[in-house]
Amino acid sequence: MYDVIALGELLIDFAPQSVNETGYPVLAANPGGAPGNFLAALARYGCKTAMIGKVGDDTFGRLLIGTLKEAGIDTAGVITDPDVFTTLAFVSLDASGNRDFSFARKPGADTCLKPEEINESLFSEAKVFHFGTLSLTDEPSASATRRAVELAKKYGLLVSVDPNLRKPLWKCEEDAKAAIEWSLRQADIVKISDEEIGWLWGLSPEEGSRKLLTEYNVSLVYATLGPKGCYAATRHQAVNVQSPSGIHVVDTTGAGDIFGGSAMSQFIQCGKSPSQLSEEDLKTIVRFACTAASLSTQKHGGITSVPEMAQVNSLLENG
Repeated sequence: MYDVIALGELLIDFAPQSVNETGYPVLAANPGGAPGNFLAALARYGCKTAMIGKVGDDTFGRLLIGTLKEAGIDTAGVITDPDVFTTLAFVSLDASGNRDFSFARKPGADTCLKPEEINESLFSEAKVFHFGTLSLTDEPSASATRRAVELAKKYGLLVSVDPNLRKPLWKCEEDAKAAIEWSLRQADIVKISDEEIGWLWGLSPEEGSRKLLTEYNVSLVYATLGPKGCYAATRHQAVNVQSPSGIHVVDTTGAGDIFGGSAMSQFIQCGKSPSQLSEEDLKTIVRFACTAASLSTQKHGGITSVPEMAQVNSLLENG
Protein backbone atom coordinates (compact mmCIF):
# COMPACT_ATOMS: atom_id res chain seq x y z
CA MET A 1 0.00 0.00 0.00
CA TYR A 2 1.34 3.43 -0.98
CA ASP A 3 0.57 6.57 0.96
CA VAL A 4 1.22 8.78 -2.08
CA ILE A 5 1.97 8.26 -5.76
CA ALA A 6 2.99 11.19 -7.96
CA LEU A 7 3.27 11.79 -11.70
CA GLY A 8 5.45 14.28 -13.49
CA GLU A 9 8.89 15.50 -14.40
CA LEU A 10 12.16 14.00 -13.29
CA LEU A 11 15.09 16.12 -14.37
CA ILE A 12 18.55 17.37 -13.63
CA ASP A 13 18.88 20.87 -12.15
CA PHE A 14 22.14 22.56 -13.08
CA ALA A 15 22.80 25.20 -10.42
CA PRO A 16 25.65 27.74 -10.44
CA GLN A 17 28.39 27.17 -7.88
CA SER A 18 30.95 29.73 -9.01
CA VAL A 19 32.12 31.74 -12.02
CA ASN A 20 35.16 30.88 -14.11
CA GLU A 21 37.83 33.30 -15.28
CA THR A 22 35.87 34.22 -18.41
CA GLY A 23 32.67 35.02 -16.48
CA TYR A 24 30.74 31.84 -17.25
CA PRO A 25 29.01 29.97 -14.41
CA VAL A 26 30.43 26.69 -13.15
CA LEU A 27 27.40 24.43 -12.74
CA ALA A 28 26.68 21.54 -10.39
CA ALA A 29 24.16 18.85 -11.37
CA ASN A 30 21.44 18.03 -8.84
CA PRO A 31 18.51 15.59 -9.11
CA GLY A 32 15.18 17.36 -9.29
CA GLY A 33 11.70 17.71 -10.67
CA ALA A 34 8.85 18.91 -8.48
CA PRO A 35 7.05 15.56 -8.00
CA GLY A 36 10.35 13.86 -7.14
CA ASN A 37 11.15 16.54 -4.58
CA PHE A 38 7.63 16.20 -3.16
CA LEU A 39 7.95 12.42 -2.78
CA ALA A 40 11.46 12.68 -1.32
CA ALA A 41 10.07 14.70 1.60
CA LEU A 42 7.27 12.19 2.12
CA ALA A 43 9.69 9.27 2.08
CA ARG A 44 12.09 11.04 4.46
CA TYR A 45 9.25 11.55 6.95
CA GLY A 46 7.99 7.97 7.01
CA CYS A 47 5.54 7.59 4.12
CA LYS A 48 5.52 4.97 1.38
CA THR A 49 5.68 6.51 -2.08
CA ALA A 50 5.96 5.70 -5.79
CA MET A 51 6.86 7.81 -8.84
CA ILE A 52 5.28 7.76 -12.30
CA GLY A 53 7.28 9.38 -15.09
CA LYS A 54 9.82 8.98 -17.87
CA VAL A 55 13.57 9.52 -18.19
CA GLY A 56 16.00 8.93 -21.02
CA ASP A 57 18.08 5.79 -21.28
CA ASP A 58 21.16 7.84 -20.51
CA THR A 59 23.53 8.60 -17.68
CA PHE A 60 21.29 11.23 -16.10
CA GLY A 61 18.19 9.04 -16.35
CA ARG A 62 19.94 6.17 -14.63
CA LEU A 63 21.28 8.52 -11.97
CA LEU A 64 17.77 9.84 -11.28
CA ILE A 65 16.29 6.36 -10.89
CA GLY A 66 19.11 5.48 -8.52
CA THR A 67 18.53 8.65 -6.51
CA LEU A 68 14.81 7.90 -6.17
CA LYS A 69 15.56 4.39 -4.97
CA GLU A 70 18.11 5.71 -2.49
CA ALA A 71 15.50 8.16 -1.20
CA GLY A 72 13.08 5.26 -0.61
CA ILE A 73 10.76 6.04 -3.54
CA ASP A 74 9.39 3.11 -5.56
CA THR A 75 10.35 3.45 -9.24
CA ALA A 76 8.01 0.78 -10.66
CA GLY A 77 6.15 3.53 -12.55
CA VAL A 78 9.24 5.17 -14.07
CA ILE A 79 9.81 4.39 -17.77
CA THR A 80 13.25 4.50 -19.40
CA ASP A 81 13.09 5.60 -23.06
CA PRO A 82 16.10 5.21 -25.39
CA ASP A 83 14.66 7.64 -27.96
CA VAL A 84 14.69 10.83 -25.87
CA PHE A 85 17.05 12.62 -23.50
CA THR A 86 16.44 13.13 -19.80
CA THR A 87 15.15 16.68 -19.25
CA LEU A 88 17.65 19.29 -18.06
CA ALA A 89 16.91 22.53 -16.19
CA PHE A 90 19.40 25.37 -15.78
CA VAL A 91 18.93 27.37 -12.60
CA SER A 92 20.12 30.92 -12.05
CA LEU A 93 20.18 32.35 -8.52
CA ASP A 94 20.09 35.92 -7.27
CA ALA A 95 21.84 37.22 -4.16
CA SER A 96 18.98 36.00 -1.94
CA GLY A 97 19.05 32.45 -3.31
CA ASN A 98 15.85 32.92 -5.34
CA ARG A 99 15.91 31.04 -8.62
CA ASP A 100 14.95 31.32 -12.26
CA PHE A 101 14.84 28.43 -14.75
CA SER A 102 15.58 27.68 -18.37
CA PHE A 103 14.92 24.21 -19.77
CA ALA A 104 16.43 21.82 -22.31
CA ARG A 105 13.16 20.10 -23.14
CA LYS A 106 12.46 19.93 -26.91
CA PRO A 107 11.30 17.33 -26.15
CA GLY A 108 12.49 16.13 -22.79
CA ALA A 109 11.77 12.59 -21.68
CA ASP A 110 9.23 13.77 -19.10
CA THR A 111 6.92 15.13 -21.83
CA CYS A 112 6.93 11.78 -23.67
CA LEU A 113 5.10 9.66 -21.08
CA LYS A 114 2.15 7.97 -22.81
CA PRO A 115 -1.23 7.14 -21.23
CA GLU A 116 -0.79 3.44 -21.95
CA GLU A 117 2.54 3.45 -20.07
CA ILE A 118 0.88 4.26 -16.74
CA ASN A 119 0.85 1.35 -14.30
CA GLU A 120 -2.77 1.15 -13.13
CA SER A 121 -1.93 -1.21 -10.28
CA LEU A 122 -0.17 1.64 -8.46
CA PHE A 123 -3.50 3.46 -8.15
CA SER A 124 -5.27 0.43 -6.71
CA GLU A 125 -2.77 0.42 -3.85
CA ALA A 126 -2.56 4.15 -2.97
CA LYS A 127 -4.26 6.75 -0.78
CA VAL A 128 -3.23 9.99 -2.54
CA PHE A 129 -2.34 10.92 -6.14
CA HIS A 130 -0.26 14.07 -6.68
CA PHE A 131 0.61 15.99 -9.84
CA GLY A 132 1.71 19.41 -11.05
CA THR A 133 1.03 21.18 -14.31
CA LEU A 134 4.40 20.79 -16.05
CA SER A 135 3.19 17.42 -17.32
CA LEU A 136 0.34 19.25 -19.10
CA THR A 137 2.52 21.50 -21.28
CA ASP A 138 2.97 18.94 -24.09
CA GLU A 139 1.61 15.73 -25.54
CA PRO A 140 1.60 12.84 -24.87
CA SER A 141 2.31 13.59 -21.19
CA ALA A 142 -0.78 15.83 -20.98
CA SER A 143 -2.99 12.90 -21.98
CA ALA A 144 -1.08 10.65 -19.58
CA THR A 145 -1.79 13.11 -16.77
CA ARG A 146 -5.49 13.21 -17.55
CA ARG A 147 -5.52 9.41 -17.64
CA ALA A 148 -3.84 9.29 -14.24
CA VAL A 149 -6.45 11.65 -12.78
CA GLU A 150 -9.19 9.37 -14.15
CA LEU A 151 -7.55 6.40 -12.45
CA ALA A 152 -7.18 8.31 -9.19
CA LYS A 153 -10.88 9.09 -9.18
CA LYS A 154 -11.78 5.54 -10.23
CA TYR A 155 -9.96 4.14 -7.19
CA GLY A 156 -11.15 6.83 -4.78
CA LEU A 157 -7.79 8.48 -4.11
CA LEU A 158 -7.44 11.98 -2.74
CA VAL A 159 -6.03 14.20 -5.49
CA SER A 160 -3.27 16.66 -4.62
CA VAL A 161 -2.21 19.46 -6.99
CA ASP A 162 0.63 21.97 -7.08
CA PRO A 163 0.34 24.35 -10.09
CA ASN A 164 4.13 24.90 -10.06
CA LEU A 165 3.90 27.60 -12.72
CA ARG A 166 6.91 27.79 -15.07
CA LYS A 167 5.93 30.32 -17.74
CA PRO A 168 8.83 29.56 -20.16
CA LEU A 169 7.49 26.02 -20.67
CA TRP A 170 4.11 27.17 -22.00
CA LYS A 171 3.39 28.34 -25.54
CA CYS A 172 1.30 31.16 -24.08
CA GLU A 173 -0.02 32.22 -20.68
CA GLU A 174 -3.60 31.47 -21.71
CA ASP A 175 -2.69 27.79 -22.16
CA ALA A 176 -1.04 27.77 -18.75
CA LYS A 177 -4.11 29.30 -17.09
CA ALA A 178 -6.47 26.83 -18.76
CA ALA A 179 -4.37 23.85 -17.64
CA ILE A 180 -4.01 25.15 -14.10
CA GLU A 181 -7.74 25.88 -13.86
CA TRP A 182 -8.50 22.32 -15.01
CA SER A 183 -6.01 20.88 -12.51
CA LEU A 184 -7.40 22.85 -9.58
CA ARG A 185 -10.92 21.59 -10.36
CA GLN A 186 -9.67 18.00 -10.02
CA ALA A 187 -8.08 18.60 -6.61
CA ASP A 188 -8.97 17.79 -3.04
CA ILE A 189 -5.74 19.30 -1.69
CA VAL A 190 -3.89 22.25 -3.26
CA LYS A 191 -0.49 23.75 -2.54
CA ILE A 192 -0.29 27.09 -4.36
CA SER A 193 1.94 30.14 -3.97
CA ASP A 194 0.80 33.69 -3.31
CA GLU A 195 2.38 34.68 -6.65
CA GLU A 196 0.34 32.03 -8.50
CA ILE A 197 -2.88 33.19 -6.82
CA GLY A 198 -2.11 36.77 -7.83
CA TRP A 199 -1.31 35.74 -11.40
CA LEU A 200 -4.47 33.63 -11.76
CA TRP A 201 -7.06 35.88 -10.15
CA GLY A 202 -5.46 39.06 -8.81
CA LEU A 203 -6.44 38.05 -5.28
CA SER A 204 -4.74 37.89 -1.89
CA PRO A 205 -3.70 34.46 -0.54
CA GLU A 206 -6.69 34.49 1.82
CA GLU A 207 -9.13 35.45 -0.94
CA GLY A 208 -7.62 32.89 -3.34
CA SER A 209 -7.89 30.16 -0.73
CA ARG A 210 -11.56 30.96 -0.13
CA LYS A 211 -12.15 30.87 -3.88
CA LEU A 212 -10.60 27.41 -4.12
CA LEU A 213 -12.61 26.11 -1.16
CA THR A 214 -15.96 27.52 -2.28
CA GLU A 215 -15.85 27.62 -6.10
CA TYR A 216 -13.46 24.75 -6.92
CA ASN A 217 -14.61 22.31 -4.22
CA VAL A 218 -11.08 21.94 -2.82
CA SER A 219 -10.99 20.61 0.76
CA LEU A 220 -7.57 21.82 1.96
CA VAL A 221 -5.45 24.73 0.69
CA TYR A 222 -1.87 25.67 1.49
CA ALA A 223 -1.15 29.17 0.16
CA THR A 224 2.60 29.59 0.56
CA LEU A 225 4.02 33.05 1.16
CA GLY A 226 7.70 32.51 0.36
CA PRO A 227 9.93 33.35 3.33
CA LYS A 228 6.90 34.71 5.24
CA GLY A 229 5.38 31.24 5.76
CA CYS A 230 1.97 29.91 4.78
CA TYR A 231 -1.74 30.62 5.03
CA ALA A 232 -3.65 27.31 5.21
CA ALA A 233 -7.38 26.70 5.27
CA THR A 234 -10.13 24.12 5.16
CA ARG A 235 -13.83 24.95 5.00
CA HIS A 236 -13.86 25.03 8.81
CA GLN A 237 -10.41 26.22 9.92
CA ALA A 238 -7.70 28.68 8.87
CA VAL A 239 -4.21 29.40 10.19
CA ASN A 240 -1.36 31.71 9.30
CA VAL A 241 2.08 30.31 10.18
CA GLN A 242 5.39 32.11 9.88
CA SER A 243 8.57 30.42 8.69
CA PRO A 244 11.42 30.15 11.21
CA SER A 245 13.81 33.09 11.28
CA GLY A 246 17.59 33.07 11.09
CA ILE A 247 17.87 30.65 8.16
CA HIS A 248 20.82 31.34 5.86
CA VAL A 249 19.36 30.78 2.38
CA VAL A 250 21.66 29.24 -0.24
CA ASP A 251 19.17 27.91 -2.80
CA THR A 252 15.35 27.94 -2.77
CA THR A 253 15.08 25.30 -5.52
CA GLY A 254 12.57 22.66 -4.44
CA ALA A 255 11.56 24.43 -1.23
CA GLY A 256 7.92 24.67 -2.28
CA ASP A 257 7.86 20.99 -3.25
CA ILE A 258 9.47 20.01 0.05
CA PHE A 259 6.88 22.12 1.86
CA GLY A 260 4.14 20.24 0.01
CA GLY A 261 5.58 16.79 0.68
CA SER A 262 6.29 17.59 4.32
CA ALA A 263 2.75 18.90 4.83
CA MET A 264 1.33 15.82 3.13
CA SER A 265 3.38 13.51 5.37
CA GLN A 266 1.97 15.14 8.50
CA PHE A 267 -1.56 15.20 7.09
CA ILE A 268 -1.43 11.47 6.32
CA GLN A 269 0.02 10.60 9.72
CA CYS A 270 -2.69 12.69 11.37
CA GLY A 271 -5.19 10.11 10.08
CA LYS A 272 -8.02 12.59 9.49
CA SER A 273 -9.86 13.88 6.45
CA PRO A 274 -9.44 17.60 5.65
CA SER A 275 -12.86 18.38 7.11
CA GLN A 276 -11.88 16.73 10.41
CA LEU A 277 -8.72 18.78 10.95
CA SER A 278 -8.82 21.04 14.00
CA GLU A 279 -7.12 24.41 14.08
CA GLU A 280 -4.31 22.87 16.13
CA ASP A 281 -3.95 19.99 13.63
CA LEU A 282 -3.62 22.46 10.77
CA LYS A 283 -1.15 24.60 12.65
CA THR A 284 1.00 21.57 13.52
CA ILE A 285 1.05 20.38 9.90
CA VAL A 286 1.98 23.80 8.53
CA ARG A 287 4.62 24.55 11.17
CA PHE A 288 6.37 21.29 10.35
CA ALA A 289 6.21 21.96 6.61
CA CYS A 290 7.44 25.55 6.91
CA THR A 291 10.35 24.40 9.05
CA ALA A 292 11.35 21.56 6.70
CA ALA A 293 11.13 23.80 3.65
CA SER A 294 13.16 26.55 5.30
CA LEU A 295 15.91 24.13 6.32
CA SER A 296 16.03 22.73 2.78
CA THR A 297 17.14 26.13 1.45
CA GLN A 298 20.48 25.75 3.23
CA LYS A 299 21.55 23.22 0.59
CA HIS A 300 21.57 23.16 -3.19
CA GLY A 301 19.06 21.05 -5.09
CA GLY A 302 15.68 19.53 -4.32
CA ILE A 303 15.60 15.78 -3.66
CA THR A 304 18.93 15.85 -1.83
CA SER A 305 18.12 18.90 0.31
CA VAL A 306 15.27 17.40 2.38
CA PRO A 307 16.35 17.79 6.04
CA GLU A 308 16.38 14.93 8.50
CA MET A 309 13.39 14.57 10.85
CA ALA A 310 15.62 15.20 13.88
CA GLN A 311 16.79 18.49 12.41
CA VAL A 312 13.21 19.64 11.79
CA ASN A 313 12.06 18.62 15.27
CA SER A 314 15.03 20.34 16.87
CA LEU A 315 14.21 23.63 15.21
CA LEU A 316 10.52 23.26 16.06
CA GLU A 317 11.37 22.68 19.72
CA ASN A 318 13.98 25.42 20.02
CA GLY A 319 12.85 27.92 17.42
